[in-house]
Amino acid sequence: MPYSPTNNLIANECVLLPSGPSEFFTKEELIADIEAYLHRYVDLSPLFAKIASYYVLLTWVHDAFNEVPYLRLRGEYGTGKTRALMTIGSLCYKAFSASGASTTSPIFHTLDAFGGTLLFDEADLPYSDARADIVKILNNGTVRGMPVLRTVVNRHREFNPKAFKVFGPKIVAMRGSFDDRALESRFFTEETGRSKLRADIAIQLPDTMKAEALALRNRLLHFRFCNFFSIKADPAALMEGVEPRLNQTAAPLLSLIDDTALRSEIQRAFVEEYQATLAEQRETVEARIIKAIGDAFASADGASVALKDVADRFNREHGAEYGGPRSNRWIGHMVRTRLHLTTRKSVGVYAIPATEKPKVEALAARFQV
Repeated sequence: MPYSPTNNLIANECVLLPSGPSEFFTKEELIADIEAYLHRYVDLSPLFAKIASYYVLLTWVHDAFNEVPYLRLRGEYGTGKTRALMTIGSLCYKAFSASGASTTSPIFHTLDAFGGTLLFDEADLPYSDARADIVKILNNGTVRGMPVLRTVVNRHREFNPKAFKVFGPKIVAMRGSFDDRALESRFFTEETGRSKLRADIAIQLPDTMKAEALALRNRLLHFRFCNFFSIKADPAALMEGVEPRLNQTAAPLLSLIDDTALRSEIQRAFVEEYQATLAEQRETVEARIIKAIGDAFASADGASVALKDVADRFNREHGAEYGGPRSNRWIGHMVRTRLHLTTRKSVGVYAIPATEKPKVEALAARFQV
């Protein structure tokens, strides 16, 4: 049954809906009008303004794909990230707002009931690792068919597990980053406050903005009706030389872009961001230990590699950065728990057997070391 118009979420415009379809004209005109709307009310970098415009379009047909990426506005207070979140979100499919002060229960229920776009402000949660409920929503929400199980109490006071659907587009505003690297790879990020605010941006939003947003949502609804069943992932949108995760995340957005020059420009931006991520990854302790193991295997001529040899190589290169040399036990702990490599003890010495060399090579390729 449809929700009543007097429902609290709808009556208070917690969930933004269209009022009825109106002619969207052409896709190019619709995108141009979305971009013009964003330009009037928020200061975004030129390329991200185009990405955000197509992301708005993607939210209205996201369920034609099996994966969906997220947008993120990141910056300190006063840099316009909340304004950008609300401006972009005002055009999105069934958008509803939450913040770091919200409990997770209404977020689960609203996502499950409406299946719209989550706008999450102040997402710098304490303990924002993979165990946090909101991080579970974000981690599971990029892929169709990955509900989050929660225990609810029915009218008979019986505890009953329920699967909540959390798949769908999400836009996040925050100051920092999430601890979970897998979650970080799902965002297209705009760093706010990197330039002086444009003089033509209104400090107070005009009353006309609400009507403009509704008119665009109505056109976007018509676009959904007319194009939903013809939209599919475009193999030409795939990028070369990047990990499958990035292609999986970016393909839905890139598949909506018909302008080959713009698509190539956005692909280059994604690849540059991917290369920057790899550069950061090469500086992690795991990557440095992998390199030390690889160098040790290169000198071992097919034999096992002693953990002491790995520790010596690691300490020569990076010991000073960690406040002094790391012990063999510490290296062994990292090898087993972080890299999931097997170690064996022989004649009182722990070593990485030669059978683990293919795993080391695969890890080296992944970390680009």
